[in-house]
Amino acid sequence: MTDAEMPGDGAAATAGAETASAAGPRLAERILPASRLLPHVPGFARERNGGAKREGKALRERVPRSAHAAPRLADGRPDAVTAVRQSSAGRLPELTPIRAGRMAATPFAFLRGSAGLMAYDLTATPVTGVGTQICGDAHAANFGLYGDARGGLVIDLNDFDETVHGPWEWDVKRLATSLVLAGRETGADENTCRAAAYDAVGAYRRTLRLLAKLPAAEAWHAIADEQLVSHTDAKDLLGTLERVSDKARRNTSARFAARATEPTADGGRRFVDAPPVLRRIPDEEAAAVAASLGEYLGTLPEDRLPLLARYAIQDVAFRVVGTGSVGTRSYVVLLLDHRGEPLVLQVKEARPSALLPHVAKAGFDVPVVEHEGRRVVLGQKRMQVVSDMALGWTTVEGRPYQVRQFRNRKGSVDPAALAPDQLDDYGRMTGALLARAHTHTADPRLLAGYCGKSEELDEAVTAFAVAYADRTEADHADLVAAIRTGRIAAEPGV
Repeated sequence: MTDAEMPGDGAAATAGAETASAAGPRLAERILPASRLLPHVPGFARERNGGAKREGKALRERVPRSAHAAPRLADGRPDAVTAVRQSSAGRLPELTPIRAGRMAATPFAFLRGSAGLMAYDLTATPVTGVGTQICGDAHAANFGLYGDARGGLVIDLNDFDETVHGPWEWDVKRLATSLVLAGRETGADENTCRAAAYDAVGAYRRTLRLLAKLPAAEAWHAIADEQLVSHTDAKDLLGTLERVSDKARRNTSARFAARATEPTADGGRRFVDAPPVLRRIPDEEAAAVAASLGEYLGTLPEDRLPLLARYAIQDVAFRVVGTGSVGTRSYVVLLLDHRGEPLVLQVKEARPSALLPHVAKAGFDVPVVEHEGRRVVLGQKRMQVVSDMALGWTTVEGRPYQVRQFRNRKGSVDPAALAPDQLDDYGRMTGALLARAHTHTADPRLLAGYCGKSEELDEAVTAFAVAYADRTEADHADLVAAIRTGRIAAEPGV
């Protein structure tokens, strides 16, 4: 892809400078005299031109891009079974066998449930020291479609349970590794798996270069969804994206409520037991969740409140969530408007990020987290271009929760079910999206300066991804062996 050039009119700029010189001090100089106040205001840039890019290039001397190739196991690394047990602490014990069973399904599934273990290993790898808001769990299945406030579909990162401020490299390496594992699961040959990881890193790097050359406001919103396929040359993926989009449009609160609820005598609706995924809960527990929505409303922008005021709470149920979150407390709340149309909210427990202790080891400051739900929500808003209009947080019986719409036209591509010739397209698409997300909180010029024009970083991270995929397969085998011998309980296929 050819890097875009910055637009500009040199003649007009020169003429303007001459006019200003003849007329006396420029307006900017009258407003900001010799002291130059603006660069000293927190949050405003000190350098207008190439300083950030030069700083990024200089980082290569301390951390060569080729240094990212070799994975290293950190000292004291727990084995796979110990890591699964440790990550289950504080979860509902009756659900942890479901989590172990899901992780044991495939090596890719194991990776999805072991963000903390990978972060443990990443502390032994080089980092540039450039921090950004990272997803913390940027594997290939954590990108997907969801609805915006006007009914359109957006594609972006869509899981932020582990989000923290940390090293951008960790998200890139996790994405690349996941693509290798997903490709192996589809039966793709090793060259295809490597190509998917390689193309993901290349798209990340090229997107940084594109964003670094755009005006700041344009870069913030760049790569609109209708441009994403052409930007990443992902034409082989078009049919799959269209099918996922069609399915996502039908994946609504109304559709879920129609299947998961039944009418009540008073004209309302209530959830129906569907164990082990969905179950009714005692009235006292349901009342505590419902009462917490008062605090939740206080975390929303005020313009959302009149809309939510038109809904009445009908019922609350417990619902088991995805692989990495199984065992956490998660509820669905059914609300109905004056016409009986449903809105379903998910109230999901927010645990401390599994990356937090490892980010500190990597040399990053770890701020005090006031509320884990708030951490998740703010991290999500910092990384996405458009976020769920109902996104907020609350506290239930002393535990922090995030709140969001449930089944908000969500759809996802299963990377482990893609045809081999689509895997590299998907890698390029997710790599570009990750770059855009990172540059919301890190200067794209700084990251682009480090990543550069050459394919050195692409080659290094691909080598890491293949080696770490091998490591993950070994960890997965250890977990499967432990389940077979009864060392750890698991419920497969749930």
